[in-house]
Amino acid sequence: MFIDTSHREELDALLESWTESEAKTKSAFVDYKNLLLSFEGLTLSFKGRPGVSFSLRAKHEKQTERELFVLVDVVDDDPDDRWLSVCFYADMINDADELGDWVPGGLMGEDACCFNLDEDDATMRAYIKDRITDAYNSAKK
Repeated sequence: MFIDTSHREELDALLESWTESEAKTKSAFVDYKNLLLSFEGLTLSFKGRPGVSFSLRAKHEKQTERELFVLVDVVDDDPDDRWLSVCFYADMINDADELGDWVPGGLMGEDACCFNLDEDDATMRAYIKDRITDAYNSAKK
């Protein structure tokens, strides 16, 4: 569920104008968005800053201390070759394969674990999807 209609319209406009690249990041972003939409008890928000990033944020209704459990950023420094940065609070996921980047104070002032997707890598796409599920399960407790 989106917070307001303008967020949905802004997200739809991005998706309509986004031409898929060889990295298949648009496809990955849509997969992550659809996964989030399949979860119960969520609020999604979207903020576009063309030329910088487009951010999809998910929060579970049971979260009272934090504003989100995942931040899916479409990095827009080159609109023809966008890439994704998917960030989580470090204590909400299990990065057993240590594929993420540790970012001290990197998410709303708390330690984060971020995953960059800048190439067509099905294994990494799936790994990030699993981390989204980890974070959702942590958020709904």
